[in-house]
Amino acid sequence: MKNLSRLLLAFVLVLGYNYADAQDKNNPWQITIGVNAVDAHPNGDGAPFGESIFDKFADVDNWNILPSLSTISVSKYLGDGFSFGAAGSLNKIDTWGEGNSVDDLSYYGIDGTIKYNFKQGTTLDPYLGVGGGYTWVDEIGAGTLNGTLGLNIWFNENIGFTLQTAYKHAFEDYLDTHFQHTAGLSIKFGGTDTDGDGIYDKDDACPDVAGLEAFNGCPDSDGDGIEDSKDDCPNEAGLAELNGCPDSDGDGIADNKDKCPTVAGLKALDGCPDADGDGITDGDDKCPNTAGPAANKGCPWPDTDGDGVLDKDDKCPDVKGTVANNGCPEVTEEVQKTLNEYAKTINFDTGKSSIKDESAEVLADIIKILNEYPNSKFTVEGHTDSVGSEKLNQSLSEARAAAVKDYLTSNGVDQFRLSSKGYGESNPVASNKTRAGRAQNRRVEINLAK
Repeated sequence: MKNLSRLLLAFVLVLGYNYADAQDKNNPWQITIGVNAVDAHPNGDGAPFGESIFDKFADVDNWNILPSLSTISVSKYLGDGFSFGAAGSLNKIDTWGEGNSVDDLSYYGIDGTIKYNFKQGTTLDPYLGVGGGYTWVDEIGAGTLNGTLGLNIWFNENIGFTLQTAYKHAFEDYLDTHFQHTAGLSIKFGGTDTDGDGIYDKDDACPDVAGLEAFNGCPDSDGDGIEDSKDDCPNEAGLAELNGCPDSDGDGIADNKDKCPTVAGLKALDGCPDADGDGITDGDDKCPNTAGPAANKGCPWPDTDGDGVLDKDDKCPDVKGTVANNGCPEVTEEVQKTLNEYAKTINFDTGKSSIKDESAEVLADIIKILNEYPNSKFTVEGHTDSVGSEKLNQSLSEARAAAVKDYLTSNGVDQFRLSSKGYGESNPVASNKTRAGRAQNRRVEINLAK
């Protein structure tokens, strides 16, 4: 039990070695568990490196072997081929030197070694080492200076077999110089974990950012099961089918692409709703529940005057008209007749174009009729009888037509709807030989422009 306690103590001391010196990224730690053989033949000549030191190096009759687990070591890679290791061992000595039998002396050793590996990353990995330790034989101890030669044979990246020979030169006369050979199973493990996520850098796809084992060390900041590098919305939990982005309104459009993220809508309208199906989002639709064109902000075109012609196409939106006349009322023969019944009663001063005041009432009636047909154009025509010269009559007819036109436009009729023309005595409606006939020929007519 005492021997086992000492071995465990050595093991604890080995594992307590400072981890902070880790530099290598690929399996910097190596632990070896095996057996050891102690050969005290080198004490034969009483001096280190004497002539007989290696003459029976391979004579196993001089070896003391404990047929059980008897050595354990841990080494740590430092960089550039160098590593530091510590080992603990125990044995039973029944031969100490050439043919020198002893009575089962106890043997314990704790050793530290700086090693240099010649060919790292290869199957055959030889090394040299130098170090020191403390060895007890029959519970009497002394310090030793050690030289080591060894070979690792790696079966794969992590598991191998180690053979080692250490020459241990004692500093005290009561402990003889001797060899200690070891053989054991070696395991490489560990590594650098820069981001502290528990995944070594050599296996970490994101070595500088803490992540999850499921994503090879890469993070999933929002915890939605999609690693940040493949997540279009890494800081908001979302859906896999939307590349990790949320869809608050459940319309199948990710919030970051949804112009109406809180209300279910249509993909064609960037996630916004269209209640009346007119292709205009409700937010921009002045009539969201009634289909209408975009030109009228989503509202149906009105027909204010109810004539069957929409206001957008109705040239007289406030006056009932006909489809054939673009929504404006048509001037009928009856209307035309009425206009001329009124027009022929317009009186002028004799031989002049000035309108008598008594004609104001009939002119007002004419204006009212004209304004009922706002898209119709009219011609004011002047006529005379044949009394006087033809030239004078022509001028007088033109002047009187113009006077009526000016009066009408000055009192509310659009000037662009009226024109005037004089015909003189050329178009009589009655005989100029009678007084009654000449009175009929002196007239003004207002006719629909063709």
